[in-house]
Amino acid sequence: MQQQPPEPSAGPSDTAVPEVPFGSNAVRLTPRQWVAAVVLLLAAGSLLPKGWSRMEPLDATPDYRIPHPLGYDYWIYQRYCRDVCRQDRTLVLGDSVVWGHYVSSDETLSHYLNKLAGEDRFANLGVDGIHPVAMAGLVESYGRPIAGREVILHCNFLWMSSQRHDLQTSKEFNFNHPELVPQFFPRIPCYRESFFGRLGIVVGREVPFCAWTRHLQIAYFDNATLPEWTDDHPYANPVTLRLPSPNDLPSPEPDARPWTEKHLARFNPDWVELETSFQWAYFRRIVEILQRRGNRVFVLIGPFNEPMLTAEGLRGYQAIQSEAMVWLAAHGVQHFAATTLPSESYADASHPLASGYKLLAEEVFKNEAFRQFLSSR
Repeated sequence: MQQQPPEPSAGPSDTAVPEVPFGSNAVRLTPRQWVAAVVLLLAAGSLLPKGWSRMEPLDATPDYRIPHPLGYDYWIYQRYCRDVCRQDRTLVLGDSVVWGHYVSSDETLSHYLNKLAGEDRFANLGVDGIHPVAMAGLVESYGRPIAGREVILHCNFLWMSSQRHDLQTSKEFNFNHPELVPQFFPRIPCYRESFFGRLGIVVGREVPFCAWTRHLQIAYFDNATLPEWTDDHPYANPVTLRLPSPNDLPSPEPDARPWTEKHLARFNPDWVELETSFQWAYFRRIVEILQRRGNRVFVLIGPFNEPMLTAEGLRGYQAIQSEAMVWLAAHGVQHFAATTLPSESYADASHPLASGYKLLAEEVFKNEAFRQFLSSR
């Protein structure tokens, strides 16, 4: 058999091709480049929200309140807190009673307090629909600018009128502001969220960039993702730099008639005991957080539409009100339990109408403990 000639050896002119490790990335970073990339990303994540707050106008007039469409926008809440704290104003914290669920921004409690004070001293930091457990998370994570201030904190016992309102039931239901409640401990039996969903919420509270991107989604993208919004509005520019008005009411617009004209029935709430109440425990936590930050706290209890309660329901309300006042006095917290307003001044069990807010402000302003609270600045 004829032997095959040997393969020619590579000559000096041949170029050896180096072996390339398998990989899908066209660009590979060295460890030093990775460090530089991380630093740049962290810097961008920190500077973008700050730069955005300079571009986006926040017309915080004396009667400003968080617009209802931005009720879940905690980045804008923190920004508003920062602005009013720079103005050295007295902050009024609370739920929809402080926010003014049935009235315009110039008919709220803070508006009438300003009118009686003769100056723009009081700022409305109420959030529609928030409850004490969520408010504790709001104050702790997004209300950090509230330090060394005068704070009026509203206490609404409606959140303790049943085990469901008190978040004690084991059956799942959709309650307000779940992103502000404790995610891991203590456990809320009616709250269902995946582990990674809870973890993302906890991380998001500590990372301003996450709160800012959530702000963009709420304020400009109708709570949709960018791809979803683009599909529905292919030719529109989402970023208008125009925020909703503080006079935007909930949708559908609430019926702002007296409760007697709406034929609402009297009811007998299944009041929970304060000793076991989840909401009351977190109301106390709000007081403690505020005091720990050097704030002077004045608690306004009520008013509650007592004529809407049955005789038994009224006895239960008066019992928990008395117990709460004992705790506040024992802890040196100045407080005032507002008397019941004329029944036609309520829209429902706890929300005054404009005439009710005016009467409430007058009553609060005449209270001796409140006047001492204001004069001891």
